[in-house]
Amino acid sequence: MPIVTNTGLPSFERFRREGGDVLSLERAGSQDIREMHIGLMNNMPDAALEPTERQFLRLVGGCNRIAQFHIYPFSPPQVPRGKEAREHIEKYYYDFDRLKEEGLDALIVTGANPICDQLRDEAFWTPMCEVLDWAVQNVTSTLCACLATHAAFLHFHGIERQPLPAKRWGVFPHRVVMEHPLVRGINTRFDVPHSRWNDISPQEMNRVDQLVLVESPDAGVHLATSSDGLRLVFFQGHPEYDSFSLLKEYKREVNRFLAGEIKEYPPYPDNYFTEDVFPVLEGFRGEAERACEQGAKARPFPESDVRVDNTWGDTGKIIFNNWLGAIYQITDRDRRRPFMPGVEPHDPLASIF
Repeated sequence: MPIVTNTGLPSFERFRREGGDVLSLERAGSQDIREMHIGLMNNMPDAALEPTERQFLRLVGGCNRIAQFHIYPFSPPQVPRGKEAREHIEKYYYDFDRLKEEGLDALIVTGANPICDQLRDEAFWTPMCEVLDWAVQNVTSTLCACLATHAAFLHFHGIERQPLPAKRWGVFPHRVVMEHPLVRGINTRFDVPHSRWNDISPQEMNRVDQLVLVESPDAGVHLATSSDGLRLVFFQGHPEYDSFSLLKEYKREVNRFLAGEIKEYPPYPDNYFTEDVFPVLEGFRGEAERACEQGAKARPFPESDVRVDNTWGDTGKIIFNNWLGAIYQITDRDRRRPFMPGVEPHDPLASIF
């Protein structure tokens, strides 16, 4: 279904060039089609700001509901930004206080790049908590991605994320462990990328009556929801990732090694690269390590020679389709309002599925 270009955000045009269905405000206004208004709290660092916009646009734009999707990106001013990112936000992003006045049907809260040992010390902590507090009272459903999930569990339940022995990095097989409308129509086993240093276990989630829907023996919980089934949706994995997102992360780590920022050559993301590209990767690793030993300059990482596959995108789109479909059915078509009135609080989806 179409996404409406309600600002000049360049990611809209990028999405259109990729084949996405995009409507101008003028065309959208001439159609008698239900609107859905979705906030996007983008907490990612400067380099990932626009890629994150595009990734979530693709998931929203891949839904098949008969609706026009209006996306409202915003970012807390407390997050430090460089000049270009600040200008991008000032030109294309919305003011959160104005969004509170207008209302939203749904909200996506992205992860962030942690720089402190404690989440409460991060620049994004206070504004993220303020947004979450407002959203649970005024938005039908809020989707928390990766670090936002950890922040929500700490803020609402006092559960601290736990550091992992090593970075959980790669593409991991998962299984559906609980039937739920959010996982309707997906494969019972599918892949999801992860990229994080910390974890909240299924045991901790269940202890505070949150519903674990999808998990992996190697990667932990991917998808969970609040006990009412919809008000809060939690991702620890990254279904929004592009095919090359982990490749970009790996390249960044290789470049850090070449710059002397880290001493050990980075390990490969788990289960991500196919066997046919390992000769390229291993060949460059040898060159890079020799260059560092000799104090010489290595050639650029051969990114164009490394083919990668996407084994998670379709499932991510189905979950988003189910999520927005549930919201579509229980929000007022003329005025955004939360789902609480008239819906049983223990199972808000029961009446629509």
